[in-house]
Parts: sequence; C-alpha cells; structure tokens
Amino acid sequence: MTEINWHHRASKTMLDVRNFIDGQSMDCVGQPIDKYSARDGQLLYQFGEGDQETVDKAVSSARNAFNDGRWSSLPNHQRKAILLKLADLLETNRETFALYECLDVGKPITYALYDDVARAAASLRGSAEKMDQVFSPSGSDAGLFAYQQRKPVGVVGGIIGWNYPLSLAASKVGPALAMGNSLVLKPSEFTSLSAWRLAELAIEAGVPEGVFNVVNGAGKIVGDALARHPDVDLLTFVGSSATGKQMMISAGESNMKRLILECGGKSPYLVFDDCPDDLDALAADIVATAFPNQGALCVAGTRLLLQDGIKDKLLPKILEQTQQIKPADPLDPGTTFGAIINQGHMEKILAYIESGKESGAALLCGGRQVNKESGGYFIEPTIFDQVPPQAKIAQEEIFGPVLSVMSFSTEQDAVELANGTCFGLAAYAATENISRAHRLSQHIKAGALGIVATNTLGSGAVEMGIEGQAQSGFGMETGFDGLKAYTCTTTSNLFI
Repeated sequence: MTEINWHHRASKTMLDVRNFIDGQSMDCVGQPIDKYSARDGQLLYQFGEGDQETVDKAVSSARNAFNDGRWSSLPNHQRKAILLKLADLLETNRETFALYECLDVGKPITYALYDDVARAAASLRGSAEKMDQVFSPSGSDAGLFAYQQRKPVGVVGGIIGWNYPLSLAASKVGPALAMGNSLVLKPSEFTSLSAWRLAELAIEAGVPEGVFNVVNGAGKIVGDALARHPDVDLLTFVGSSATGKQMMISAGESNMKRLILECGGKSPYLVFDDCPDDLDALAADIVATAFPNQGALCVAGTRLLLQDGIKDKLLPKILEQTQQIKPADPLDPGTTFGAIINQGHMEKILAYIESGKESGAALLCGGRQVNKESGGYFIEPTIFDQVPPQAKIAQEEIFGPVLSVMSFSTEQDAVELANGTCFGLAAYAATENISRAHRLSQHIKAGALGIVATNTLGSGAVEMGIEGQAQSGFGMETGFDGLKAYTCTTTSNLFI
C-alpha cells in the first residue's frame, strides 16, 4: 500500500488539458467544457470543445509524418526500442498517471496505481514485442510465385471511451505505432488528462514529431470531424453501440475508411450445477466480474444466469460479498469501490434501477445513492433477482454497478438467455464439464468466453485476437490479429 498522501498531492497538482500536434502542446479552442470531480462534485478543470480546424491540423501533421517515412520507414528494431522506452517512461511517471485516472474517472487510487498503469504499459510492450513477428503468406504453383506484403495503413484516427482512459489510449497507440502508422487520438471529453501527457512522453521516448497527435474536445465536434475526415485511413473506436453506428455512417459518407469498433456489452455469467465446488471462491469471481470499475466496463458480467440446482446455495454468498463493498473516497488508498464519473451518469444508473423495480424484479441489495454529504456521485452495488429477460436492466448496457439475476433449467435454456440481447462482446461460464464448455464456445454469441472450471484461478494471460459480435462491434483487437488490423496488404504475383 502506498504511503503517499493523495489528498495533499491532488490539491497541489495542476490539472491541465492540452492538444498535442506536430510535437507541440497547444491550447484547446472553443467554448469551455467543465469537468467536475466524481468524488466531491467540485470543478476540476476546463478546456475548449475543439473545432474542425484543429482536427485538420492534427491529421495534416500525421499525414506529413507518414508520407515522409520518418516513422514508417524505421527498421522494426528501432520502433520496438522506442515503444519499449515509452512503456518504461509510463511506469516511471505512474503516480502522476494514477492520480489523473483517479480524479478523472472516480476509480480507487490503488487500482489506478497498480492495475491501470501496469495494463497500459503492458499493452505498449505487447505491441512492441510482437511487431516483428507479423508475417504474410507466400506460395508457388507452376511457375508462379505469389506473396503478400503487409504495410502500415497510413493515418489512424482513434476515439476512446472514458472508463479506462490511459489503458485505452495505450491500446491504440501500441498497435498503430508498432505497425508504422501515424495517429490522431481523441480522448473522451469526460476524461482528458492522460492522453496529451502520454504524447509528450512519446516524444521523450524517441517517437518523431507529428507521428502521435492528440486532439481534445466534444464528441459531436472533434469526434465527428475525425470520423469524417477524408485523410484518415482507419478509424478505431471504443464506446457505445449507438455511437459506433454513427461511426459507420460517418465512414461511409466520407472516404469509406476502415473501422475497428469495440462497442457495448451485456455479458452473461452462466453458472451450472456442475460448477467448481468452492462456492465462496466462485461467488468472489462473480462479484469481481460484475462490479469492476464501479461497473463501468464493457465486458462486465452484468447478467448472472444460475441453474436451478445451484441458485439457492450460491446466491446468498454473492449477496453477502456484495454487501461488504462500500463506496468511498477514491483518493483513500483503502478504497476498493469508488465514485460514478459524473452526475449525469449517476442519474442514468439510478433511473435504470427504478426501471428494474417497475419491471417486477426483486431488489436484493443496493440501489441507492450514498455518501451524498461528500458532494460526489456514489451508488451502492446493486443486485436484482427474478429479472424478466426483456426488462431494460437485462437488455441495455447500464455501465454501472447493477447485476441482473435470472434462472434456467437446461443448457439450452441457458444459451437462449445468454444470447437474448443485441450484444455479443464477452461471456463467462462456470462448469467442470469440458464437453459443455466446448458446446458453449460454439453456441454462445460472444467474442470472448471465459470458462471457470477450477477453484484456483490462474493469473496467466495469453493474448489472442478478440472480435465483438452483433452490436458489440467488429474488427480484431489484441494479439497478432489485432496488430494486423492496423495494416493493409498488397499481393504480388511473380512469374518465374
């Protein structure tokens, strides 16, 4: 546990939001956007909402950098060394970035310090380490030799969500730059502290000026301008499904730019009566999957599907563990559950909770705004039982700490419930039946499926490409396939 007095440090830290274009920090223009603190409701900072001219400057900077080859023409080992140095610099400055994430999002400072920064650095390192292992096929037949050359796609536009601003930024910076592209990144207007500071560190690490640009501002202005820009070759987006659909329209109405869309989720967690026998451990995993980051995670397991034979044994343990979670000041190192990002989002979550009550679902715990005296935005983790499958809380992405519990009898019933939304991002299942696990992977609509088949969950991670399904988006993320998504290919036919 850190010994830093985070309250004191926060009071002494100058919070500023700047654009970063062609290697230089610049003021944000336009009408001011006010950012209020999740923890106490006080004004944190202001910055301009942006304009088309600023986006044009950033894209032009990225295009010039790409065309003259100052980055794309560097040998792989040089780009790798620079990205690895950027990861090191990120960790060297981890306390600053952790404070930014805590204040911007409302997440606990300890999680920001030890999880978020580490995740961002690992994302950069992962892209760097894999970059020179991305190959394309070749083949020969009857005097013909054919091969593919994999090339950077050009100028990448990145638009990211507010829930994990630093690690989401790194997840775009890493593959875009590793593959030799130039980048214009737009952070969410709700969480704008980290991105331009990361761009400054990129220059320090050795990334040439103009390769990594940041434009802050409102989505309706800056985001739309970037999505529609005719000189952006690839748009990679993380956010809601509704905005993802708008990205498709913008791309189609402009230059048919390529798209990678990671959108909403309503992930099911299926528990069968042949699950691992340590129900306390299983309950802990379910709670951790349902309520990470105050529920603001697109792959959170927000729909809990319990088989009839296990429900009465497991649900009380889940309820007991959830009731031990107490929302508290994110700057307190002992806090494990922080604040909701802003008042508007808090009110949206509370409206969903009211709709759950109106649907006839049984409220088991939570459901209230707490810590009102702080001036911040805090909601208790909330569990509903007997949720009608078509209820709003079972169908729509809440992006908050609300878990909907439903029951099923057979495996077929479970699959139908799991697939009963418009999303297909992630899913989880607890079963020791390996045949069932394989069937679920075949039939459940999800880009990623986690199977809990043991009481002792490992800590390993194998990076493979993941692609959302249905209205959770499309385009590969992470792993080798995620790197390839930031390239294009030319197939050459050589007659010999």
